[in-house]
Amino acid sequence: MIRLPKISALKLLTPLIIAASTLALPLSARAEGMFDLAGPGHWRLAVSPYSLHFTYNEKHRYVWAIGMERQADDGWLWGGSYFSNSFGQPSGYVYIGKRYTDLFTSQPQLFAQWSAGVLYGYKGEFQHKVPFNHGGFSPGALFSLGWAFNKETAAQVNLLGNSGLMLQFSYDFH
Repeated sequence: MIRLPKISALKLLTPLIIAASTLALPLSARAEGMFDLAGPGHWRLAVSPYSLHFTYNEKHRYVWAIGMERQADDGWLWGGSYFSNSFGQPSGYVYIGKRYTDLFTSQPQLFAQWSAGVLYGYKGEFQHKVPFNHGGFSPGALFSLGWAFNKETAAQVNLLGNSGLMLQFSYDFH
């Protein structure tokens, strides 16, 4: 007989609760047009070739990411990325967020961005490397500061909680 592990209802529902609460506030505030795939706004391709860890761990592996996001004209965005986490595990991040441009009139290229969503991929012996992880799912958030070189290309640095920094390059399809 095959025995299935006992899983509490809380463990089963936690990823859904995290996703719903992450999406509820911004979507209720501006559901109109956020997911308009062809309307005003643009697509962005992002690649992250390098990450810097704040502390050394012999189990750390090379970290990379690739992602796509859709940004509305008012700065709201949503997207997803596929990445290899700090321990070499294939992982994903789906999120919503907002980009703030023209932070300073003297430096119009400077922008800030945040995103919040659900991470998947930290499993096994590394499941406790991200907080509130249940079955590989956990809440995630990124805070970024970037520089737009022109209308299409930009670079940014993403803060990875208290773990490190990730360098990201992006191309906007207008």
